[in-house]
Amino acid sequence: MRNLTMMTDLYQLTMMSGYLRFGMEKNRACFDLFYRKQGDITAYAVAAGLEQAVDYVKNLRFSEDDISYLRSLGIFDDAFLAYLRDFKFTGDILAVPEGTIIFPNEPIMRITAPIMEAQLLETALLNIINHQTLIATKSSRVVQAARGDSVLEFGLRRAQGPDAGIYGARAAIIGGCQATSNVLTGQLFGVPIGGTHAHSWVMSFPYEISAFRAYAEVFPDNCLLLVDTYDTLSSGVPNAITVFNELRGQGHEPVGIRLDSGDLAFLSRQARRMLDEAGFPKAKIFASGDLDEEVIWDLKAQGAAIDVWGVGTRMITSMGNPALGGVYKLAAEEVNGTFIPRIKISENPAKVTNPGLKRLYRFYDQRSGKALADLIALEDEDFSSGEPVEIFDPENTWKRMTLCDYHARPLLVSVFERGKLVYDLPSLREISVYAKQEMDTFWDEYKRLHSPHRYKVDLSQRLYDLKHDLIKRQRH
Repeated sequence: MRNLTMMTDLYQLTMMSGYLRFGMEKNRACFDLFYRKQGDITAYAVAAGLEQAVDYVKNLRFSEDDISYLRSLGIFDDAFLAYLRDFKFTGDILAVPEGTIIFPNEPIMRITAPIMEAQLLETALLNIINHQTLIATKSSRVVQAARGDSVLEFGLRRAQGPDAGIYGARAAIIGGCQATSNVLTGQLFGVPIGGTHAHSWVMSFPYEISAFRAYAEVFPDNCLLLVDTYDTLSSGVPNAITVFNELRGQGHEPVGIRLDSGDLAFLSRQARRMLDEAGFPKAKIFASGDLDEEVIWDLKAQGAAIDVWGVGTRMITSMGNPALGGVYKLAAEEVNGTFIPRIKISENPAKVTNPGLKRLYRFYDQRSGKALADLIALEDEDFSSGEPVEIFDPENTWKRMTLCDYHARPLLVSVFERGKLVYDLPSLREISVYAKQEMDTFWDEYKRLHSPHRYKVDLSQRLYDLKHDLIKRQRH
């Protein structure tokens, strides 16, 4: 794994230098990493990127080249540069497992460490978690729109750089895609890869049918033909059917055809009719070409006869919402052995933080197994007893309900303890299975593409009281 220690903002290093100058380097602090809602696309999110965050933390160290470069800037003293030579992470990290469904303002990660260490982690953790969570969430929305059809990730050539392509494809698998066209992602993470040929294959032969025959000869048991190079219905589909009959005569069955342009609803319905009449009802119709959840939803509503969706640009770049609003905020500082809660005040109520060391609980209905509500609570609060719990909307406190027949699950798990990794990282396949199970625990109204019902994310009474007490103190 690459050493990404220097992948940080300069102000993290200048703050660290200041902490050392004022003798604060051993002061422990707790930071929360969470995201803020940005329209319907982030009404919920699919947590992703923890494996890469773990690799980053495990490999934290400043090389002599790093220190020489920092010295060349002329802004850091020798004491700080000497400190960096022995730098390593010694703190604790809690996080929700990858694939967990999360909501705005819920802690995705909780970092408790000497303040210099915790401060350095901010930029890289936000970079890693924000990106993969964003793409996993976009992928989840696309998969929801496909309503049971298979979705493949095809975005590498349009991704914003190699890392975005590799880890974006990884995140798309977490979000529900069944495969990716990205061969390196398949190799690195052991996930299925898929694809067929491009228009250039067809154009490189004298006739469309000769291109199809050549492809079928090379891949007789995996023959998927792109039929829209010249004329989909007059040429592409009839030629594909001819080759499929030839394959069948040789003892092979075709996979299907792919449509990449034109009116996909009309073309797919006509192609389905032609394939069925020719005796190929099991041949699948794949579609690609500037698809996203909105387009897929509309095509489904129009009766498109499409079995598999290949989604590229708009998913790998999360077009329409290019960044997750993830933030990293100080929640508590240790003073004389006791953690003192801290709060950020803002004129914008959405930016007022939740103070203190916190836990995150999810309550499930015992009968249906569906999620009822989440509760952000203080570290020492326990909701595992099954006793009735009254929860309330922290913005409209008159909205209250009592949970009785439930079981509670703490969502944050220990990842690092005193600088040592204590979490067994699952495989990407295991994460994708878990993510699907997670998604199935939520009612459909919370997953709507437009105007989804608001899922309950409440504060415990003690946390609510602490927050408002600190606000009053700051205001006076």
